[in-house]
Amino acid sequence: MSWLFSKNAKTFKPTKAPSAGEGTKQYQLKQYAEATLGSGNLRLAVTLPEGEDLNEWVAVNTVDFFNQINMLYGTITEFCVPKECPVMSAGPKYEYMWADGVNIKKPIKCSAPEYIDYLMTWVQNQLDDEHLFPSKIGVPFPRNFITVAKNILKRLFRVYAHIYHSHFNKIVSLGEEAHLNTSFKHFIFFVQEFSLIEKKELVPLQELIDNFTASNPKEPPASS
Repeated sequence: MSWLFSKNAKTFKPTKAPSAGEGTKQYQLKQYAEATLGSGNLRLAVTLPEGEDLNEWVAVNTVDFFNQINMLYGTITEFCVPKECPVMSAGPKYEYMWADGVNIKKPIKCSAPEYIDYLMTWVQNQLDDEHLFPSKIGVPFPRNFITVAKNILKRLFRVYAHIYHSHFNKIVSLGEEAHLNTSFKHFIFFVQEFSLIEKKELVPLQELIDNFTASNPKEPPASS
């Protein structure tokens, strides 16, 4: 399933989790995730369900975050243009260069929209790769799956970071800040739960992360 984007018309095609048809384990995990998210306790919502496979849980959530970021970035694509965002940055101190190790082996400097286009296409290709994200029931995940997921999530974080640093005022004017904050909070709690992104990679949004995580203990408060 393709990630489609053009400068003049934005078209986002949500990606389904591997084997996400009704009745499959991935479908059940997705339903479970949606139900626990509805409880309002994000710390509990990201916890691996008892008896479930970590790889499947990480796969379902990685696809979900990819879809969420697609939609969030889609709200500001007309403002994130090469003239306004000539480099892919997260504030004045952090700039990202693109390389995928295959088509572009040497890191290149590019505008934010170009970087994000490269990134989303790169992620989509991996989600569509049956060897990395198997869609058939009973087919095991590769041994390096968590490493693959870590690399995807590390780079998806950069889109959140760019949106917050370069386009948050526009997000607010569009009334999307609650959606962005909830999505990012869920993302951070998930990657922290399973140590999926190194702390040094999160520095561009560290203050925001500290604010989000300080008041959200893992255990729900005891009733008085």
